Amino acid sequence: MKNIKRKLIVAGLTASSMGLLFQITARTSPAQASDAALLTKAKGIHSRVLKLDTHNDIDTANFTPDCNYTMRLTTQVNLPKMIEGGMDVSFMIAYVGQGPLTPDGYANAYRQAVDKFDAVHRLTEKIAPDKIGLALTPADVLALHQKKLRIAVIGVENGYPIGTDLKKVKEFYDRGGRYMSLAHNGNSQLADSNTGETQGYLYNNGLSPLGRQVIAEMNRLGMMVDLSHPSKGANMEAMRISQAPVIASHSGVRALTNVSRNMDDEQLLALKKNGGVIQVVGFSSYLRTDSKERLDALAKLREEFGLARPGGGRGGAIANTARVCPVEGASGVAPQSRGRASFGLDTLSAERRGEYDKRLAEIDAKFPSAGRANVKDLVNHIDYAVKLIGLEHVGISSDFDGGGGIDGWNSAAESFNVTLELARRGYTEEQIGKLWSGNLLRVWGEIDKAAQKLQKKKS
Repeated sequence: MKNIKRKLIVAGLTASSMGLLFQITARTSPAQASDAALLTKAKGIHSRVLKLDTHNDIDTANFTPDCNYTMRLTTQVNLPKMIEGGMDVSFMIAYVGQGPLTPDGYANAYRQAVDKFDAVHRLTEKIAPDKIGLALTPADVLALHQKKLRIAVIGVENGYPIGTDLKKVKEFYDRGGRYMSLAHNGNSQLADSNTGETQGYLYNNGLSPLGRQVIAEMNRLGMMVDLSHPSKGANMEAMRISQAPVIASHSGVRALTNVSRNMDDEQLLALKKNGGVIQVVGFSSYLRTDSKERLDALAKLREEFGLARPGGGRGGAIANTARVCPVEGASGVAPQSRGRASFGLDTLSAERRGEYDKRLAEIDAKFPSAGRANVKDLVNHIDYAVKLIGLEHVGISSDFDGGGGIDGWNSAAESFNVTLELARRGYTEEQIGKLWSGNLLRVWGEIDKAAQKLQKKKS
């Protein structure tokens, strides 16, 4: 060190100059240089790979000429946020919550589903056809991407709206639906739900006879069978009888987070054998879970106060009778949601809300929360699935605007953080491209080919 200082003095540098030089040198440590290199590498990867999210819920009130996704709304997904985060493809969801298995229930559900199909067509065909297009095939996705357009695909969450009419499967396919789950939270006429673990099953933890017919018809049409939300038994049966690969559009790994919405190892291995793909979801309570004692205490508290059950992914915004278009920063508009609904807290009186908050604080003190999941947790689930069933069977989803959102990836605008963490874990550009879209597009293409073969057999 003395020799270095002597040489610097000979070169005409003062003591203060030397101090500044050593400060600059200290600012660029090997670790910092490595972080900078990783950031640059990840940005390059993120700019080149096609990014696809298989589950984004929608509110049809945000698909009108005066209030729509061309605006930076408080929604977790809209065109400005997709552009900011480099997201290319959004599967927009025609979701309907489970209701009574009656003619009136089916008719009401059908109207809700059609309203959401129409909303996506309105956005892509009338409101912003110069900004976003609707894809019906994997080739459409690539073609629209080449045109530098954002891309919408329609998924159907819950087969409840088809009622008992098998012809409605084709109708939904013709309207643009490219995947469908046979149940949501609550058993449908087609399949038992994951909620059956606590609420009981209708079909011995499996599919109904109509559900089996629906899967056959989906195979024939080329509509992806979605395993997210049905029960384990229904999923295992679906994989046994499906004549095409299946997907899980937004699920986690049960070995890491033991909740009924996640897939256990037996389901994951069956998914690999089937040739399908699990889209690991950025939904906090599916990635990191509280203790049983805390969950039981919270469930008891909610029941006592007459509040809805959280953690199931509502799949849509709460209706607002005095609605203002939720543009970020606009007067009277709440800040961006963290992907969590109020579950009825806004219906409590001030006195009841105060009592609820006091009781909740007591639960927090006795059974501390595991905290909100983050991008590292998401990639932990991806890592586990990759090691168990192979990278070719794993993808990425968010469940934005339906309960999803984690620290670091709380909207489409923050999607780069997922790529950054994948790159930090050592995934290559090719592997990251497969996780973000390549695997899902490949499986979708294989499902289309299987449908063509089935149609030829019957012709």
